Amino acid sequence: MGLLAGIGVLVPFPYYYWLWRNPQTWMNLCGPGRDPSKAMAQISHFLKLIQFVSLFSVSSLSWPPPFYFWPLFLFGQFLNFRVYQLLGETGTYYGVRFGKSIPWVTEFPFGVIKDPQYVGSIMSLLACLNWVPFTYILLWVLGYVFMICVESHEDPATRAKLIT
Repeated sequence: MGLLAGIGVLVPFPYYYWLWRNPQTWMNLCGPGRDPSKAMAQISHFLKLIQFVSLFSVSSLSWPPPFYFWPLFLFGQFLNFRVYQLLGETGTYYGVRFGKSIPWVTEFPFGVIKDPQYVGSIMSLLACLNWVPFTYILLWVLGYVFMICVESHEDPATRAKLIT
């Protein structure tokens, strides 16, 4: 189960990498009239489910959680929800890469925390260290670090062109 769980934890990252590098191809696959951000979100939710099932398959749940669980998990989830609230589905799921105009956001946590959604996700994962072996948390965190590096290099030349 260990190898499958490790693969399950890592499975979304090649997809995100490919989308970041090939937004026009993704838009072409989605076809006219289909929102590429929405399509990305739907597949991303399925891949997130695979990640959670993979972690659950190697976890050992015990109660009560350690003292650090609630602050790390709750603040991490607050960051995730706040980013989604401010950017919406289009902003969260590569709308800029798909040629959409996304307003620049400066409200908290933006401008205070670099990559707040990834930071929030990493905090939530670290909160689960009591239940999930370190190796799987580390793999997932390394996937996020990889995507932070990938997404920090915005190449306007590879942006998709909106077809109206």
